[in-house]
Amino acid sequence: MPYTKEEGGRLNNFAAEPKVYEATPPNKSEQRNYIIMGIAAFLLIGGLLTVAVYASGNVAG
Repeated sequence: MPYTKEEGGRLNNFAAEPKVYEATPPNKSEQRNYIIMGIAAFLLIGGLLTVAVYASGNVAG
């Protein structure tokens, strides 16, 4: 853990602040990838729920 030294030789053990930077918005390619990953996640969760319903045996039929 980094310590800072104050005047008089006292040590200050508060955390050092990280550098701040400005985030850049995603470009068109990144936006497309986010949409594709979102659709894939939606289909995966839907498939898992479907398997869970059929595996539980509570389906009338």
